Amino acid sequence: MPPESRKSNFADRLDAALERVRTPALVGIDPHLELLPPPFAIARDPRAPRAERARAVEAFCKELIDLVAGSVAAVKPQSAFFEALGADGVLAWERVVGHAHAARLLVIGDVKRSDIASTAAAYATAFLTGLPGEKGEHLCDAITVNPYLGRDSLEPFVDACKQANGGLFVLVRTSNAGSAEFQEHGEPRLCERVADAVTALGDGLMGACGYSAIGAVVGATQPSELARLRSRLPHAVLLLPGYGAQGASARDVRAAFTDRSRPWRGALVNSSRGVAFAWREKQHAARAWQDATRHALAAMIGELGEAL
Repeated sequence: MPPESRKSNFADRLDAALERVRTPALVGIDPHLELLPPPFAIARDPRAPRAERARAVEAFCKELIDLVAGSVAAVKPQSAFFEALGADGVLAWERVVGHAHAARLLVIGDVKRSDIASTAAAYATAFLTGLPGEKGEHLCDAITVNPYLGRDSLEPFVDACKQANGGLFVLVRTSNAGSAEFQEHGEPRLCERVADAVTALGDGLMGACGYSAIGAVVGATQPSELARLRSRLPHAVLLLPGYGAQGASARDVRAAFTDRSRPWRGALVNSSRGVAFAWREKQHAARAWQDATRHALAAMIGELGEAL
């Protein structure tokens, strides 16, 4: 089972974990095959059996988890990089999730699922509740979901969160360059309509900490947007992609944090490539990949601490 008891609201478990580490830094686990360090190079060898390639990805992710455990509250593995390796990759995903839980980390599954009715419920079973009788080590504490199909596509996931004390991070305003094409459309804008739906859905899953188990993804690359959306999402934990490799700075995320006495509460700032693959940067050229990751994460934590 996850390190924090599933008997408590996800927002409360996350808040307690953030209180321990006192940083909102979140490490994304996106095992791009072409970026893996040399010891795991077999993962990108098309001649190698798929199972062997998946084991290399699993080994890298587990070592990355061991490097960051104790410094951050949670990790965010991206399922697509595992699924690209088929059934072997899915098994590696489950083992990586279990390893993160064993390291006392919360797991936010970056799966971005979306559908309606029984299909959405099946996705929720796969990642949040599990089948009857399962031990649950492979289940995520929270997942990312796409709201494009409408509120009824979110409700099965919300029901699963109530059943399993899980959490959601709903895509509201994303960090990619083309996000404005749809998300800024209309009056009120689509992202604002989604934010209001997140707030309404979250009212039924409020934790004792004052935050809801239903959070929102808002890109750190949109600092002015972040301030406006935070006002519409007063009780949502915000997941902020875009820091580091996508160009956002620690100062850009300040509007997400409203508790000035405990500035690590209420949001998570994600870095994936900037931490996991720091060994590829010139300033870390003389370091082993593990040392590069440690230095990059320490720098991120320091920058966030100074900015907040």
